[in-house]
Amino acid sequence: MLSENTIVALASPQGTGAIGVIRISGSESISIASKCFESYRGIKLIDQSSHKSFLGWIKDGDQIIDKVLITIFKGPNSYTGEDIIEISCHGSKYILQEILHLIIKNGAEPAKPGEFTLRAFLNQKMDLTQAEAVADLISSESKAAHELAINQIRGGYSKSIKELRKKLIHFASMITLELDFSEEDVEFADRKEFLKLLNEIEQQLKDLSESFAYGSVIKNGVPVAILGKPNSGKSSLLNALLNEDKAIVSDIEGTTRDSIEDTLIVEGIQFRFIDTAGLRETKDSIESIGVKRAIENAKKANILLYLYDITDTDYKSILDQLKTILSFNKKTILVQNKMDLSIDDKKIRTLIKDEFPLLPPALPIITHKKESIDRLKIELIETVNKMSNASETIVSNVRHHSSLQSALKDIILIKKGMKNKISGDLLSVDLNSAIQSLGEITGDINTDDILGNVFQNFCIGK
Repeated sequence: MLSENTIVALASPQGTGAIGVIRISGSESISIASKCFESYRGIKLIDQSSHKSFLGWIKDGDQIIDKVLITIFKGPNSYTGEDIIEISCHGSKYILQEILHLIIKNGAEPAKPGEFTLRAFLNQKMDLTQAEAVADLISSESKAAHELAINQIRGGYSKSIKELRKKLIHFASMITLELDFSEEDVEFADRKEFLKLLNEIEQQLKDLSESFAYGSVIKNGVPVAILGKPNSGKSSLLNALLNEDKAIVSDIEGTTRDSIEDTLIVEGIQFRFIDTAGLRETKDSIESIGVKRAIENAKKANILLYLYDITDTDYKSILDQLKTILSFNKKTILVQNKMDLSIDDKKIRTLIKDEFPLLPPALPIITHKKESIDRLKIELIETVNKMSNASETIVSNVRHHSSLQSALKDIILIKKGMKNKISGDLLSVDLNSAIQSLGEITGDINTDDILGNVFQNFCIGK
C-alpha cells in the first residue's frame, strides 16, 4: 500500500496566496532538494543538522524559479519519521507548479492523499485515532470541533482504548494457559475478578458508544429544523438567528416552498439551521413537495424547533402537528411567537400540557427582539449539552463507534458464556474478537482495508 520512494506534494491550499509550502518526505528528500537549491551562504543541505532553515534560490539549471526558505527535519524527529524538506515559496500557482515539477524531475513521486500521515502512522509517530484526528482538525469549523480533534491528537482517547485492550489481553492469556493445562483442571484466570473487569469494561464501552451522538454533532454541526404552520414566523426566526435576510418574509401563506439552510456558531458550537416549508395540507404540487421535504429534514435533524403563532386559534392542527413531530423522537424545543401581542395564551398552553405532559413549556419569543433570540440560543446550547454523558472521552468517528459496538456485543456474550459456565476455548473466541475490535480503533491491529478507509479522504499534502 505504501511506496518507499520519496514523495512530494503541495502542503498549502490550492490557489494564489502570499506564500505556498511544498513538502518532501523520504530517504532522498534532502539530496533531491540539494539538486535544485542554491543557498545565499553557499551551504550544502546534505551537511546540515535537523530543524534548521536556509534562504536561497530554487533553480532549474541556470534558470531561477523563486527565492525560497528551506527547512530541514531529519528523521526520526519529523512528522513522518523520515527526512523531510519543506520549501516555503511565493504563492503563485505558476511558481508552485514549476517547483513541484522540478522536484519530481529530480526523483520524487507525487504523494497520494493522506500519504504523509500514513507514513507517520506506519513509523509509529502516532496511532490510528490520532491520524484520523489530523483530518478532523483540518476540517474543524468551530471551537468545539477543534477542541474535540485536539484532545484526540493528544492521545487521551487512545490511552483509554489501549488500557481496556491490555486488560482483556491479560485475561485472554490466562485462559489460554488454562487450556494448556486442561487435563489438570486448574484456573489461572480468577473468574470473579474477570467478571468484575468485564462489568467495568462494559460500562466504559457503553459510555464511549453513547458519547457518539454528542461527538458527531460537535464534529459535523448540529442540524436544527425549524418547523411550523405557514406564516408562523419560521423565516423571520431564521433571519433573526442569522442576523441577515436569508429567507423571504411575506404575509402570503406558502412563501417558503423549499428548505433554506445556513450555519451559525453559538458559543463555539456550529448549528445548521434549516427553514422548512409550512406544514399543512395543500393541493399545490410544488408546495406539497416542500412540505414533504420539511418532514424529511425533521427526521434527519438532531433538534427540532416547532414554532406556533400566538394568534392562531386552530388549536387542533397545532396539536396534531406536534404529535407527528414528537413521534420522530428528536430533541424538540417548542417556541411561541409574536408574544408582543396582548393575547391570552392560557388555553393553548393548557392544551399542550395536557396532551404532552413531558414536553417542556413553550419558549416565548418576539423574533425582532434580540433578547428573545439570545434566550433561544441559550436553550439550543443547553439542549446540545444534554446530549453529552458522564464520559470524559468523546467519540466522534463512525468507524470507532462501529468497533466499540462490536466489542460491546462480544463482552456481553462473554458474560453470558461465563454465567452458563461454557468452556475456556469458547470464551476465548469472543474475547479475542473484542480484543481485535479495540485494536482496530487504534491501529494495533490493521489491514489494508482499514488503512485505505481511513486515509482515502485525506487531502493531498497531509
